[in-house]
Amino acid sequence: MEEMKENTDKPVKYAIEVEDLKIRYTTLNKMSIKKSLTSFRKAKKETYEAVRGISFKVEMGQIVGLIGKNGSGKSTTLRAIAGIFSPDEGKIDLHGHSVSLLSIGVGFNKKLSGRENIFLSGLLLGFTEKEIKEKEQEIIEFSELGKFIDKPVKTYSSGMHSKLAFSITAVLESEIMLIDEVLSVGDAKFKKKSYKKMQSLISGRNRTVVIVSHNMSTLESLCDTVIWLHDGQIRMQGPTKEVLEAYNEFMS
Repeated sequence: MEEMKENTDKPVKYAIEVEDLKIRYTTLNKMSIKKSLTSFRKAKKETYEAVRGISFKVEMGQIVGLIGKNGSGKSTTLRAIAGIFSPDEGKIDLHGHSVSLLSIGVGFNKKLSGRENIFLSGLLLGFTEKEIKEKEQEIIEFSELGKFIDKPVKTYSSGMHSKLAFSITAVLESEIMLIDEVLSVGDAKFKKKSYKKMQSLISGRNRTVVIVSHNMSTLESLCDTVIWLHDGQIRMQGPTKEVLEAYNEFMS
């Protein structure tokens, strides 16, 4: 009888598992107001499949880049992982981990002040009011918003919005961070500071990050692996340098 060998390899732990994900949008054909009033015909509906059956896994502590031309499904995929979009088919498993999405125009109540949005965002991420209060001043100081922290978010520039969004997520530290081009917005000083903060967050290897960016140097310096989306499907997935070289060659 063959002697059984003990398996000393540690099982891989995944933070994100995406299986056969499909997301569709339904749109109406353009119709003039005059035609819509005089015609009894219903406007024709068109279905656009933004994500077309993609599957991938992200290990705990891994930093993954998502690349692809505009309209390839990158932001839609991030929003699905964040729970903003529901899959039409397939499934997403986050294994109980908390998740935050950094994206311009997403996640804030624009009528509320920056300070109020800190508490709203924190509560949505699963933190208690006491935990948020303990981190409130650190978030405000990192954001560099000063007196604007008590102004409505609708008065913020895109740079101010990104500063607040990044500061909340960086300081409150959710287990999964999803970043949609936020690192490329803001003044040069804040870009440098946020990039440094990202590096420190990643270096602990206790946080899983998925980054959508068109900045190749950012992806090359931060990511372990890259997924290339093309027309809603995965065209290539693998080591960062290898995928970026293939993508750059394709785009040129």
